[in-house]
Amino acid sequence: MPTRTHSTVVAVFRDVSEAQVAAQDLEATGFSQDEIFINSGDRTETATDVESRHHEGGIAGWFKRVFGSDDESDRPYYENAVSSGHAVLSVDTTQDNIDTAADILSRHSPVDVHQEGDASSSGLTSKAGTNATGAAATRASTDQSRAIPVVEEDLRIGKRTVLKGGVRVYSRMVEQPVEETVNLQEERVRVERQPVNRPVRESDFQTGRDEVIEVQEYAEEPVVSKEARVVEEVRVSKEASQRKETVKDKVRRTEVEVEDLGQESTKGTRSNIDDDFRSHFTNYYGTAGDTYENYAPAYRYGYDMASDPRYQGRDFNEVESNLRTDYARRYPTSTWEKIKDSVRYGWDKVTGRSSSASTSR
Repeated sequence: MPTRTHSTVVAVFRDVSEAQVAAQDLEATGFSQDEIFINSGDRTETATDVESRHHEGGIAGWFKRVFGSDDESDRPYYENAVSSGHAVLSVDTTQDNIDTAADILSRHSPVDVHQEGDASSSGLTSKAGTNATGAAATRASTDQSRAIPVVEEDLRIGKRTVLKGGVRVYSRMVEQPVEETVNLQEERVRVERQPVNRPVRESDFQTGRDEVIEVQEYAEEPVVSKEARVVEEVRVSKEASQRKETVKDKVRRTEVEVEDLGQESTKGTRSNIDDDFRSHFTNYYGTAGDTYENYAPAYRYGYDMASDPRYQGRDFNEVESNLRTDYARRYPTSTWEKIKDSVRYGWDKVTGRSSSASTSR
């Protein structure tokens, strides 16, 4: 029976809030909440802060599950990180998705848990195994070249004809009874004999000769005739009209950001930069009742974008619209006007310009 290879990617962050932001990015990419675990030393929790049944046994049991009982290569680094107050995030994934998980976690600047000055360590460890119980975990190779596919969608708009309605006209001959009253005339011949006693006149002899008198009787009868006339015409026709409709959709594309680690080393260690960000937050936001963890992603975002090749040499005001759109996509729950000054301060740390945000509120 073939075994199914699975992997666990582990990253260390400065606190739980940073780990939760990275977990949200993983979920947005398609990783399940049940595959993401955050350990802050006293408990192991999923991205939704639900106690995981898979990590029973506390922090010791969690490290044993990830690194194995015989693997001591990386375990001390991560145990020291947890004891120092950092948060450890692990992602259970297949071997096919291990690079995707590692890339997402790398974008959130995990802590380097190895020795100071070890340029080869990235703060990420990937442990691979099989579905057989007790299989030994091995560390993933980091010297393999990887190709990042750059995907860009095109929007094509076509047309098709759909039935929207219509009419059906029926024509048939029907009969309807009608009636009308007509006055008719009828004649009758009446013969009357009247007794007369008078002297005979000459004219009476003329009348008495042979004579035939004929009187005819006439009567009227109704005559019915019908004439058909066209009194109405029903015409059925179609007319076509043109209209414009704006089709709105979204297309996706892959943005690849390349960070020059050599330039970052000349600007100071990440730890020193974070100390500077915390100091600015204390002086600038300290009385607002907020916590540094809510603004830390904004500081680091401005710091990283100032080093991005797309924005190098450009003024902050010139690219603010692009930064605002990109930041809203990464952190949809944040308000730009609230964190804008933090982004500007991180930007100015790279460009060397003094931010007006640090002196005015």
